[in-house]
Amino acid sequence: MVFQQVSGINAIMFYAESIFEAANFKNSSAASVIVGSIQVFFTALAALIIDRTGRKVLLVISGFIMAASAAVFGLYFRMMLPSPSNASHVLPSGPDSRPDEHSLAWLAVLSMGLFIMGFALGWGPIPWLVMSEIFPLRARGVASGASVLTNWLMAFLITKGFHDLMVLLTPYGTFWLFSGTCLLSIIFTIFCIPETKGKSLEEIEAYFRRSH
Repeated sequence: MVFQQVSGINAIMFYAESIFEAANFKNSSAASVIVGSIQVFFTALAALIIDRTGRKVLLVISGFIMAASAAVFGLYFRMMLPSPSNASHVLPSGPDSRPDEHSLAWLAVLSMGLFIMGFALGWGPIPWLVMSEIFPLRARGVASGASVLTNWLMAFLITKGFHDLMVLLTPYGTFWLFSGTCLLSIIFTIFCIPETKGKSLEEIEAYFRRSH
């Protein structure tokens, strides 16, 4: 749940319109509708293929897509803010805030769309599914409540601090930070998350008993 939120997904969704305005995309409202539609489509796709591919595979693929797209989006902002004097601005402004030859608004839309696609394929739905599978019945209520609390606490902290991060680290630094946390989520998935595909709840509980 922590990695789901430190990917920056809620901050990106809540501030999508402002982000596209910062990226000099003219129709930021339309861009927000586009990324929302992408999320719905790929969440449905994940539901169809999750039992074939497995949880860990989708989480790793999702993490790679999110890390790459966040890194590219950060690079885009860096291209829009080439000078140190402009790096302190969250929203570029003025005729000299970016070179005319770097009019790459399509790259902002593509990067955001890929990020949402990656999240919807794995780190969006799968943590909730795994949560319902790995907790034993005797602890499921308390453990699930703690997981939900953790999720929304992290969502609050990331969303509340997003603007401060944009100022402190600059827009490109913020997205590179999100990219780094997505890479960490891949390592966490490989070494810490059990594969529950095709296993009953009894088999999963027996797996954890053997592990201890």
